[in-house]
Amino acid sequence: MKGATLFLKILGWVSLIGFVLLLLSSSSGQRPAWNPIGRLVIELTAPVQNLIKKSADGVADFWMNYFQLVQIRQENIELKATVDSLKMENSHYRERLSTHERTQELLQFKQTISRPVLAAQVVGLDPTGWFKSVIINKGSKAGLGLDMPVVDASGVVGKIVSFSSNYAKVLLIIDQNSAVDCLVQRSRDRGMIMGLSAETCKLNYVVKSSEVALKDRVVTSGLGGIFPKGLPVGEVLNVADISGKLFKDIEIRPAVDFSKLEEVLVILKENESSAFLEKED
Repeated sequence: MKGATLFLKILGWVSLIGFVLLLLSSSSGQRPAWNPIGRLVIELTAPVQNLIKKSADGVADFWMNYFQLVQIRQENIELKATVDSLKMENSHYRERLSTHERTQELLQFKQTISRPVLAAQVVGLDPTGWFKSVIINKGSKAGLGLDMPVVDASGVVGKIVSFSSNYAKVLLIIDQNSAVDCLVQRSRDRGMIMGLSAETCKLNYVVKSSEVALKDRVVTSGLGGIFPKGLPVGEVLNVADISGKLFKDIEIRPAVDFSKLEEVLVILKENESSAFLEKED
């Protein structure tokens, strides 16, 4: 019943509006003004027509805005995908540039070493976690052997303590089991570098009469038959003369930033390098 009543109301309004429009069109060419009935009818129906027009315009605007929003959303998705792709490409080029710069530094450092060297990449850490060491992607097939020194463009990294055909384990100088015979470059005092933490080492066995001072550079002494003489090891960070001890208490900041270690050079022995080159030929 309600539906039928609503239908009759709508039908009545439509009929009324149609009648008014017919009346207005029939009299538009005869009289310059509406008659009283026309004025009454137009006053009653004009608000309804205006409401219907606004509603229709609102619906049309809604659909136009909706489709525009859908199109804009799709464009935003495509633009975001393009930006993400460009970011990845930019990151890739930056990484290649960074690798190129590190390689150039290694090549420059290589010129200061008289012995042959072999470049390698750090591919992992010591899986046991017992030692401060890294794994490099070269092994016995590339001519590597035990106790071969490992360096990077900044200085001494460590030495090879074990290897397989394609990989080798490098014990870092910051490990407590590491020991490298060194010299204080300015004063020529000798000592033994041993690991203390990830960022510091100790220079042991330096006599109290030495003239070691802050910021003195420490280099390899060449003794021990492993590291060539003069390789950078670090810089004096702290010097203490503790009563009751035979030697000075000296802390060293390593020359190498071990948190950013990626490419290294393995210093080969002359005879093993020649044998490897002959094998390759």
